[in-house]
Amino acid sequence: MERRDALKMIGLGGIAIPASIESIFQNSENIELEKNPRHVSLQKAITAITLGAGARGNTYGNYAINNPNEIKIVGVAEPIALRNERYAKKHNIPESHRFTTWEHVLQKPKMADAIIITMPDDLHYEPCMQALAKGYDILLEKPMAQTEQQCRNILAQVKKTGRIVAVCHVLRYAPYFIKLRKMIQSGAIGELISINHFEPIEHIHMSHSFVRGNWHNSKQTTPIILAKSCHDMDIMRWLVDKPSKSIAAFGSLKWFRKENAPEGSTARCMDGCAIESTCPYSALKIYHRKRTWTYVFDLPEDKALQGDAILKYLRETNYGRCVYKMDNDQADHYVSSILFDQDITANFSMEAFTSYHGRRTRVMGSMGDIVGDMEKFTHTNFRTGESKEWNSKSDDDSIYKNHGHGGGDFGLMKDWVQAVAQHDATLLTSTIDASIDSHIMAFSAEKSRLKKKIIDTKI
Repeated sequence: MERRDALKMIGLGGIAIPASIESIFQNSENIELEKNPRHVSLQKAITAITLGAGARGNTYGNYAINNPNEIKIVGVAEPIALRNERYAKKHNIPESHRFTTWEHVLQKPKMADAIIITMPDDLHYEPCMQALAKGYDILLEKPMAQTEQQCRNILAQVKKTGRIVAVCHVLRYAPYFIKLRKMIQSGAIGELISINHFEPIEHIHMSHSFVRGNWHNSKQTTPIILAKSCHDMDIMRWLVDKPSKSIAAFGSLKWFRKENAPEGSTARCMDGCAIESTCPYSALKIYHRKRTWTYVFDLPEDKALQGDAILKYLRETNYGRCVYKMDNDQADHYVSSILFDQDITANFSMEAFTSYHGRRTRVMGSMGDIVGDMEKFTHTNFRTGESKEWNSKSDDDSIYKNHGHGGGDFGLMKDWVQAVAQHDATLLTSTIDASIDSHIMAFSAEKSRLKKKIIDTKI
């Protein structure tokens, strides 16, 4: 299998089960990923306007830079002037199509085929609803919206307008998960019994995004199970390929609390904190000395000036505050158990306190199991006793290897461009109807965690 072929895959809902399941047990290596025969050469690139020129907006925008025959970014809305300017320069966007806010775009007559929404969580719903009403197709960063009802409203608006909305469940496009799903559907492990899925956030990532960062307050954004892990709810739903019935969840904010602040700590890491040099969450260490996670700062291009710019951010923004003295409320450990149709079970664990990141998956079947880490997995055949490994790094990934989520970011973009160009939502692996299901699982998990009860997830 070539990764470039894997990333052309869509749907996989129509995968044919091989005529001889016995042959699968004998040789799992004959499970290959086909090219997508429904992709066509475009006579004309689609056009899109990006709302939000931050990290995700640039990720999807970069696909247009690499594939100008497929998509052209013709407009941008971004309130931070430097980001607006840099994005406009990168995509040669004229001044007339540069806007400060999303409202400015949607006040104008329709001026592109589609809109890419990559703004904060609380700015997903309203622009999506208005853009659909104006006739735009949408690429919508996850989560869809802040409430279950808003998600249902978006679905209703899609049905009413006939437009396309692709929610950015990019893990479905990662070769690892494509291959894993195909293995399950082929019968290589017999009947699917259960899945254990683990998302190690990595401790610095947790402090950066969910203690200091944009998602530190669940009420202003979304709960962490949705903001971080609706990817994982979606992947479990996709692998099982059956609706969920009920969910039970537990978790809390245990460590990043004021009562756990070490003696001698200060409100900001720069304020003479007595334990700054040994604290794993020192903002000075993470952002200034190591220069990691600085993508959130709009730094000058001259590297000689970047140090002072970072220190200014640490003095003035939440990124310089003590992780124990923030106004954060996101759970830092979270477990959930899910019951799917046909009594298939799944356990999901999201943990902040790890030294590593990247999903881990264990799939248990009646005739075999699979253990994987998002780069490779090992399939063990119970009938033969043989184990075989599949490794995504051994595949030709020259097209997508430098792009996020295991190659999924650009894989999603390729399918979305095709869906918009052909006006056919079935070209998407994750349609809006499928996205609703996994979002409801996440909202239900949060209800279960807070109410301490099992929640019915049937739609």
